[in-house]
Amino acid sequence: MVSDPISDMLTTIRNGQKARLHSVTTPASSTKGEIARVMKDAGYIVDAVTTSEFPKKLIVTLKYSDKAVPAITEIKRVSKPGLRRYVGVDKIPAVLDGMGLAILSTSKGIMSGAEAKKARLGGELICTVA
Repeated sequence: MVSDPISDMLTTIRNGQKARLHSVTTPASSTKGEIARVMKDAGYIVDAVTTSEFPKKLIVTLKYSDKAVPAITEIKRVSKPGLRRYVGVDKIPAVLDGMGLAILSTSKGIMSGAEAKKARLGGELICTVA
């Protein structure tokens, strides 16, 4: 049993990028699917698909530049089960001076830091991607 499934998904993506894999597979959940959707919208991954057979799996297709340089250079879990980190709208971090991505869980669902600022929402800072 995994105590932190989101951290497990982020580690799977990080290890897949380091190994130059085309795609990685992790157990699916709605939260993981939403995190992958935000990463896809920001251009850090190519696609994320949930399989229909049981047990459901989330297949994340990784993105690379022409010279096989990974799109994700750093992916870090911020709020952990043992220490939750909540931020107000004015405290949402600018990852790499706005070039990176902060992923938050807000009352309106999981969204990027830029979307949360636009909607004037704070929430739990799940992870940062650079």
